[in-house]
Amino acid sequence: MYVHGETLRSQKHSISALDILPHQTARMCNMTFEETGGDHSSDRMETVAIALEEVLSSALPQGCITAGVYEAAKSLNADPDNVVLCLLATDDEEDVALQIHFTLIQAFCCENDINILRVSNMRRLAEILGGVKPGGEPMDLHCVLVTNPQSSLWKDPALSKVTRFCRESRCLDQWVPVINLPDR
Repeated sequence: MYVHGETLRSQKHSISALDILPHQTARMCNMTFEETGGDHSSDRMETVAIALEEVLSSALPQGCITAGVYEAAKSLNADPDNVVLCLLATDDEEDVALQIHFTLIQAFCCENDINILRVSNMRRLAEILGGVKPGGEPMDLHCVLVTNPQSSLWKDPALSKVTRFCRESRCLDQWVPVINLPDR
């Protein structure tokens, strides 16, 4: 076994597993997503996308969805501890004002330990969430928050998958991973 170019046998002092662990952890957190996922990374991304669809589909009838940049900002300011997931969605990267809002929301979410994902395919997101307010006006889906229901903490296996994906992405220095919602 090599540690910084030297074999363990050639060292005069013995090295324990605790001495090696920080080096392995640092290497693991510096790997790219492709290195950690290998051939299964596309399967994993699809699994997370399906789990995200399940989370959104189950949160919607419970009233646990807040849609819109302004509405999300108000909700984050009022009760950040109640937010379990923040989605930032856009198919148009040219809108500078929207990117500024995204930057501020991302910073707030990171400071408050709120899981955050970038979602592509707004058309599919609109299909999942209904996409239309009462009265026929289209919803602003650029920022979507998923909150805990008021009655109890939400225990959802799909949410656990998404949360685990976000946590692993942060370890890989991907603070805002991108998920593509596949067309159905």
